[in-house]
Amino acid sequence: MKQWYEELFLNYAEKYENEIYTHGTIGEVDFLEKEINKDKNFKILDIGCGTGRHAIELAKRGYNVTGIDLSPSMLEKAKENAKKADVNIDFNVADARNPHFEDEFDLVIMICEGGFSLMETDEMNFQILENASRALKKGGKLIFTTLNGLYPLFHSVKDFINSNAVEGVNEGNSFDLMTFRDKSTFEFEDDDGNLKVLNCNERYYVPSEITWLLKTLNFNKIDIYSCKLGNFSRDEDLTTEDYEMLVIAEF
Repeated sequence: MKQWYEELFLNYAEKYENEIYTHGTIGEVDFLEKEINKDKNFKILDIGCGTGRHAIELAKRGYNVTGIDLSPSMLEKAKENAKKADVNIDFNVADARNPHFEDEFDLVIMICEGGFSLMETDEMNFQILENASRALKKGGKLIFTTLNGLYPLFHSVKDFINSNAVEGVNEGNSFDLMTFRDKSTFEFEDDDGNLKVLNCNERYYVPSEITWLLKTLNFNKIDIYSCKLGNFSRDEDLTTEDYEMLVIAEF
C-alpha cells in the first residue's frame, strides 16, 4: 500500500510547479550560494528534488548537482526541465531512507520538506537525516527546511486546525500534542483532473529536537532560523509565527 506522499506525487508534477511554495527558487538558491561562498567546486546533493527547481537553478550557475526523489513522475518532469534549461544533472529515483552515498558531497539540501518530516515514523525521518549526513564529506554542510513545532504549540489547537496555513486541509485536521504529528485530509486534483483525497500525516519538530538529532549525527554547528519563502536568511530569528524553520548544520 502506497503512503500518502507517494500517492500525491504519482501524477502531480504539472500542478506542483504552480503551487505558491515553489515560486521562491531564485532567492533560495541565492542563499545557498552565499552559504558555500559561490565555490563552483562544491558537489551538491538535492534530496527530495521533486521537479528539480533548486537543482536546475544551481546547475545553471555552474554547480555539479545530483538529485534524488522517490517519485518517478516528478523526476521525469525534472529531466524535462533540465533539458529545456540545457543543464546536465544526475537525477535518480531513490528512497532517502536508504543509504546511497558516502563522503561524496560538500553540500546536501532538502528544501520544502524534501522527504524529511513526511515519513510515517520518527525512525524513518531520522534515517533520512542519517543518510544525508553520511553523504557529506568531512567539513560538509546540510541545509534543510522542516515544519516548525513552535507554531502549533503556541497557537491553540483549535486555531491551528481552522487556520489557512495549508491550502486544501479541511476540518478533519488534528494535531497531536503528544506526538507532534498533524493528521489531515487533503483534497486535490491530479494532472489529469481527477479529484483525490489523501489522509496526510506530517511530523512537526521543535528546535531542541532538531538540534539533538543533528548532534547525534556528529554535527557540531547547528543554526536554526525563520524560513521565509524565497528569502532565506541568517538575519531572521525563528518565531512562533513561522510555519517552517530553516536549519543549517555543519560538521
